[in-house]
Amino acid sequence: MLLYVVAYDIPCNKRRKKVADLLEGYGQRVQYSVFECQLTTDQYNELRKRLKKQVKLTEDNVRFYPLSRHTLAQVETWGIGSPVIEPPSSVII
Repeated sequence: MLLYVVAYDIPCNKRRKKVADLLEGYGQRVQYSVFECQLTTDQYNELRKRLKKQVKLTEDNVRFYPLSRHTLAQVETWGIGSPVIEPPSSVII
């Protein structure tokens, strides 16, 4: 499981709302157009597939930034807001 920062710039209000609603099902909003999503590979692929249906590639911009444990440990958060979601160190199945 990896933590992804998903950021978007979508000029159309209707599409932007649909993208935000979709992302809320996968992660936590940390800024107006930025989400942190802790995802398995299958969840990541599913999210990408669902977002592609909402996004207009000629007008919109969506970026996925995967964060490794090493990178995650270096994240700084200033001001108000929740801390970065940390992936569990172990998973119980």
